[in-house]
Amino acid sequence: MKNILGSLIEELSQFENDDVIRWACPVPFFGDLPNARIATVGINPSNREFADSSGKELRVEDRRLATLNSLGLFSWDQASEAEVTAVSSACRQYFDHNPYAQWFNVLDRLLGCAGYSYYGGEACHLDLVAYATRTKWGLLSAATRERMLADGRASLASLLRDSRLETLVLNGRSVVREFEQMARTEFSRVKVDGWELPRATGRAVDGYRYEQKISSIDDFDLGREISVIGYNHNLQSSFGVTKVVMEGIGRELGEGIRGFATCS
Repeated sequence: MKNILGSLIEELSQFENDDVIRWACPVPFFGDLPNARIATVGINPSNREFADSSGKELRVEDRRLATLNSLGLFSWDQASEAEVTAVSSACRQYFDHNPYAQWFNVLDRLLGCAGYSYYGGEACHLDLVAYATRTKWGLLSAATRERMLADGRASLASLLRDSRLETLVLNGRSVVREFEQMARTEFSRVKVDGWELPRATGRAVDGYRYEQKISSIDDFDLGREISVIGYNHNLQSSFGVTKVVMEGIGRELGEGIRGFATCS
């Protein structure tokens, strides 16, 4: 996995993409990927992993992941094996120190319904693109998004191939759509009663479950079959996500993976 990270750091050193936060390290995974059996999946790391609400780099005591400044580097092309190891360690130990709890704890409650947790090492998080951007993903140009997803295929496939992961959980319709594009696949879609998000005016937003099994990412062979489960509501940002809907998704997740759910 350090080889993958080394390649991402080398790629970052050559970036001319102003949308990417170039002083922030690549984040190919969050948590104990080598031992995890399940991974939640997003699109790319939040800028808040590295910066505060004003865009300034997090203070030393608040730091979550490596930056050029924290490693004492002027540019990423100065990174040696020692710096690659430091970045890898920070990614693997992410949930041991100041994780972005406002975002990850929502998903951790969901994982708990299937008997997993980021904090116990049984689960981790992956992003389709390893680089944080200054601009939210949906506001980037279509050409930029497509290029970054295309560039991320090989590293994501390598991480999955070398891992012990059995199940991927896609958080929201945007992730499902981008994953379909990246993996050159199409998910089955089933409407689920009880997953509707109410609206004060107008029709409620229906809830859908997506499923697929993959053994490759585009032309990259994974060496085994991995189950992929998704849902259309982004649990952190979809307006009106209720406790009932959250628990319903959690139960479906638990029953889909283990045949039972541990949450009520």
